[in-house]
Amino acid sequence: MNLRRSAILREMGLTPLWRLRNSAGTVDAAIDVNASSSEEAPEPDESSQSAHPSAPASRVAEMDWQELEETIHACRACVLCEKRTQAVPGVGDRQARWMFIGEGPGAEEDRRGEPFVGQAGRLLDHMLTALGLKRGEDVYIANAVKCRPPLNRTPEAAETAACAPFLDRQIALIRPRLLIALGRPAAQVLLGREISIGAARGKRFERDGMPVIVTYHPAYLLRNPLDKGKAWEDLCFARRLVEEGG
Repeated sequence: MNLRRSAILREMGLTPLWRLRNSAGTVDAAIDVNASSSEEAPEPDESSQSAHPSAPASRVAEMDWQELEETIHACRACVLCEKRTQAVPGVGDRQARWMFIGEGPGAEEDRRGEPFVGQAGRLLDHMLTALGLKRGEDVYIANAVKCRPPLNRTPEAAETAACAPFLDRQIALIRPRLLIALGRPAAQVLLGREISIGAARGKRFERDGMPVIVTYHPAYLLRNPLDKGKAWEDLCFARRLVEEGG
C-alpha cells in the first residue's frame, strides 16, 4: 500500500488496518478493525398486528422505477406502515453491478428516507471505499423490508413476504452482477431458506442466475468488531467474482 492510499484511509477512520493477502501473496486492501462499536443493539420485539391486504405481485413485476417507488411509498401491505415516518425504497446506481441488501431501515433511515445513513451506513461506506467503490456509483443499496420495524426488531415473515415483490422488482430492473446479503434476514429473503451466516460465508449462492454472497450486517460488525476481518474476506471474495464475471 502506498503512502498516499494509507493517508486517505487514515483520514477516513480506517486505521489501524486489517489487510487481506490474496492468493498471489499481495495485499488487497483494508478495513478498520477498531472502529467505534457504539451502534445500539436492537430493543426488544414488539407484538405484531394484523396486516393490510398487499398489492398483487404480478402488477409490481411490471412496474417501472417511478411507479415502483410511488407504490412503495404508498404501501400499506403490512403493519410496518402504521408507525413509519416514510418508506425507504433504496438508493444508488440503477445500472449497478453491485447490489447490497440489508434487513430494514433504522430510526435515522426512517427519518431521512435513505438506507444505511447511520453509524452502520458509515461503516458500509468505508468498506465500499476500501473496495474502490462509492455509494451511488456502480452500487445500489436496499433493504429486505422498506419500512422500519418498531424498536428495530427483526422483520417477521409476513412483513418480508409483503415487501418481497418490491425487492424482486428492484433486482429485476437493475440486473446486478452480484447480490450481497448483509445479515441473516436479508440472506434468507434472497435465498428463500434458513441461513447461518457462519456456515454461508465464503460460498457462492445463486438467485435467478445471479451470484449471491452472504456476510455480516454492518450493525453487527459495530457490536462485534473482531469479525470485521471476516467481512472483509467476504467482500474480497465478492470482488473476485465480479472481476471474473460471476
